[in-house]
Amino acid sequence: MPARQGPRFAQPGPFALLCAGLLVTTAAVAVLGVAVGAVAVPPGTVLAVVGHRLGLPVAAPDAVADQIVWGSRLPRVLLAVLVGAGLAVAGAVIQAVVRNPLGDPYLIGVVPGAGLGAVSVIVAGAAAGLSLSVAAFAGALLAFGLTFLLGRRGGHWPPARLVLAGVAVGYLVSAVTYFLQTIATPTQVTRILFWTLGSVASARWVDLGLPAVVVVATTAWLLLQGRRLDALVNGTDVAASLGLAVGRFQLQLMVVVALLTGSLVAVSGGILFVGLVVPHVVRLLVGAANRRVLVGSALLGAVFLPLADLVARTVRAPVELPIGIVTAAVGAPFFLWLMHAADRRRS
Repeated sequence: MPARQGPRFAQPGPFALLCAGLLVTTAAVAVLGVAVGAVAVPPGTVLAVVGHRLGLPVAAPDAVADQIVWGSRLPRVLLAVLVGAGLAVAGAVIQAVVRNPLGDPYLIGVVPGAGLGAVSVIVAGAAAGLSLSVAAFAGALLAFGLTFLLGRRGGHWPPARLVLAGVAVGYLVSAVTYFLQTIATPTQVTRILFWTLGSVASARWVDLGLPAVVVVATTAWLLLQGRRLDALVNGTDVAASLGLAVGRFQLQLMVVVALLTGSLVAVSGGILFVGLVVPHVVRLLVGAANRRVLVGSALLGAVFLPLADLVARTVRAPVELPIGIVTAAVGAPFFLWLMHAADRRRS
């Protein structure tokens, strides 16, 4: 019987090539996302606008093209890049912590909590006294805190207990969210639908600063924890035998993930399947080492979500679909394929 081959990009050389390819693809997807729309902008013009805005020695672009590229589409594409990268990293970490292939930000209550905060502001209007993004971030952290309180046992967080606590909190928070939708006006229901399924359509330059800082800082910190993450994946007993303070490390990881996810969901809505699908694809390509998984997930997420947004705004143009419809349409068939592939390997 022939020996099973390892992941194709698990070695340093092939992995570096994969990362370089994903970086180039991210840049190409970003240019494509800016160029395509109700008014097409040639890729050369897109590059000219960006170069001019960055102070490069290029001719000044047309004012209309400048407004379309710099004022509207580029912030949207860059926000999709940040959200895709951040959600993919969050999903990879959650799957490592709970040792569950279904782990994603929804599983620990962050996304349902953000939904409740946002829906509360949408329904209450100005009476809420909070902006939608602030309320979504606060709701995400509150739901996460409740999940962590319920999932704690004996000074640490057993994976199965944490998952069950997250599911319970998610259902409880969702029940309140659904109740608020029953008392919302038709206009509010439409707004709620787009928020809960996710969108980056309203992105502005001012929206990019905080997500960029959070994604870069948290991803860098998580990369430094790569060896400790590998130990944790092998089980809490093994990690403890290697000298790792399991409970403290779990708390640090999940607080970082909650802050990362909450800040992204607050500006993009409840985009699902990115944190679930992307890490699985990356592990198939690069293996189980968490540093490689984190880097690969960030880069693939930065490609996947802008592409999904491009499909969402063009497939039924001029009507725009919530981006979560596209990510679910890709994610669900992928998981069916993954189940089928797993069955074939066992047989």
